This record gives sequence, structure tokens and C-alpha cells, in this order.
Amino acid sequence: MSTSLFSELKSMAPLLSVGIVSADLMHLAEAEKRLCSAGARMLHFDVMDGRFCPQLTVGPFFTKGLRTGCFKDVHLMVEDPLPLIPDFAKAGADIITVHIESGRHVHQALHLIGEQNNANDRERGILRGVALNPGTPLSSIEPLIDTVDCVVALAINPGFSGQSFIPSTIERCRTIRKIAEAAGRDVLISIDGGITADTIGYAAEAGADIVVSGSAVFKNNAIEENFSLLTDKLTKGTH
Repeated sequence: MSTSLFSELKSMAPLLSVGIVSADLMHLAEAEKRLCSAGARMLHFDVMDGRFCPQLTVGPFFTKGLRTGCFKDVHLMVEDPLPLIPDFAKAGADIITVHIESGRHVHQALHLIGEQNNANDRERGILRGVALNPGTPLSSIEPLIDTVDCVVALAINPGFSGQSFIPSTIERCRTIRKIAEAAGRDVLISIDGGITADTIGYAAEAGADIVVSGSAVFKNNAIEENFSLLTDKLTKGTH
């Protein structure tokens, strides 16, 4: 783990990670500029392979091609993350998250992430994340807790449209924190999925360090206003 990167992100918590794939991709550079002007510090890249979940989204070329001063938070929703990890490291990832349900060698994938150099700053390192779908038992992270820097609790099932935030995610985050504390570990806890102006307060109540929101940020192209509203509610814990 990069202690400096972990500490920097921890000091920013709670932090909004903006799902950049929800932007108007024909005006991506403009969207990135507006987000940075609004105060965004992290961009979230939803990488789907059409097999682990129904949608097919972006890859390392997209991630590398987006030049930004924000941290790059890469979420691999793919069947086998191992072959992709070096490419996303070269693409500038600061966090790479793999799913506990993906492939047979999640532990090896986490080790591989930890071995990569950060393309933005070799001293920074890359944080290792593990994500869990809503139906996955939290006990499954216990064998991995010594190997992760960030645990992502999904509040929807990935890749299916029209879903609402699953309220039980709040208690799942609290339990994740207890599991980490019992193991003597300090980890970042993230909530991803179904985050809107109406639900982001629940993420704050859950004690999330990083909260992912995409469509709600880009709604009606009111990027600055939406980002400010979501950040304010996240910080204050209001619904």
C-alpha cells in the first residue's frame, strides 16, 4: 500500500468519486474541466466486459486518454481481472478495484495491483480495492482483509439499469468497518450504486470514505450545481 496516497484520500473523506462514463462522451474534455472547476478530486471508471455484468463499457485506452489532475478510481467489473491490471496501471489508475466474485484468483489479483507502479507518480503507488455485490456475504472479505486498502460495497447489482439504492448497504458498510478493525486494519470504505441527491445522505450515515455517483452528477448537464449539492449532502449527512 502507498501510505501517502491512502493518508491523502483518508484526509479528504468523505470524498465523491464521479462516474465519468455517465458523462456526455462527445464532450468528455469539457465535462472533466467543469468537474475540476467544481472541486472534483476523483473520477470513477466503470469497466464492464459484457460478461461479468450485462453492459460493455470502456477499457485502458479510454482511461489513459482522459487527461486529468483528478485521481483515477478504476472499478473492474470483469470475469478475469488479472490480464487487465498492468494495462490499467499504465493508464494512470490510482485505485484498482476487483470483484470478489470475479475469477478464481482474487488474492493474486490484489497482489498484482500492489506490485504495479503508478504512472502518475512512482512514489504514490496504487491502492488495492475489492468490491462485493449486494448478495455476497461479507465474511468473504475476511481472508483478504490484510491485502486490501479499500472495500467497495455495491448498493445495486452492477450492470442492470433502473435500480434503486439498497438500504441494507448502510449496515453492510458498518459491518465491513468492524471486520477491518477486528483485523487491526484501517481501510477505505466505498459505496457504489444508486447514489442520488436523495440517497447520498445514507452513505454519509454509513461512514463511507468514498461515494461513487455518475448519472446524478451529470443530470440535465448541470454539472457544477449537481456536484455541489451532492458534496454538500455527503459532508453534512443530509437527505
